[in-house]
Amino acid sequence: MAGIRRDEVHGTGHDMSGSHADASNMFSGKVAIVSGGASGIGLATANLLAELGARVIATDIAGRPDGLGRTVDFMSHDVTDRDAWRAVGARTVAALGHVDILVNCVGVLSEGNLKTTSLAEWRRVIAINVEGTFNGCQAIIPLMPPSGGSIVNMASVSGSRGDANLIAYTASKGAVVMLTREVALDCARRGTNIRCNSVSPGVVDTAMIADFFAARPSATLPEWLASQPVARTIAPAEVAELIVFLSGPEASFVTGADFPIDCGASA
Repeated sequence: MAGIRRDEVHGTGHDMSGSHADASNMFSGKVAIVSGGASGIGLATANLLAELGARVIATDIAGRPDGLGRTVDFMSHDVTDRDAWRAVGARTVAALGHVDILVNCVGVLSEGNLKTTSLAEWRRVIAINVEGTFNGCQAIIPLMPPSGGSIVNMASVSGSRGDANLIAYTASKGAVVMLTREVALDCARRGTNIRCNSVSPGVVDTAMIADFFAARPSATLPEWLASQPVARTIAPAEVAELIVFLSGPEASFVTGADFPIDCGASA
């Protein structure tokens, strides 16, 4: 974020000839923070918000990816570190004045059942998936303006159904869904005008999923997809579209809800 000024005006840096050409200023004047913005759904979301006119700060524990749009600012950031969250918020406000949108997109997938999952692995997954989301909400909500804001948390279809070999992951994503509802109710009762929703994808075509199956000889991607009514993977851009809808004015009536985007897996 070095060199960012509040009065700095950027173009989108994207080809606007596609379906979003007529909505390129939908988020003009809005400031968004997207954690997990270096890959997968987070990367797609950061780029789409920028394409639609938002000033976007993508954060990730990894370095800045080549695929991140040139108008998207980047910060290295560990979501389990509460001080790091405060630093992200402080630097964003110093540069841009406020935060309108928070997308908590960091997540880790871990295989293991009750017998095989170590306490250390359990704590690692909970720290990233649940505490990282909690830390983000707690740090950024006070920086949102009186006019309100939107938070979208990344849950999973696994947060609403069991899987004996994903015990830490399913528990963490179920917790994200309930955390989302608690944040939504708290914000509403305090009159903050801040909405909070979660998105629950199924099998998304990301490096995390590819790495998971590469290290898991006991099951294959086609087997997972066969359990879905619509047997295909979901593109990160498709999930980003839903996140952006929930972040925008057309979803001003939506809060405290979880949205499956899973090819019918939870039907």
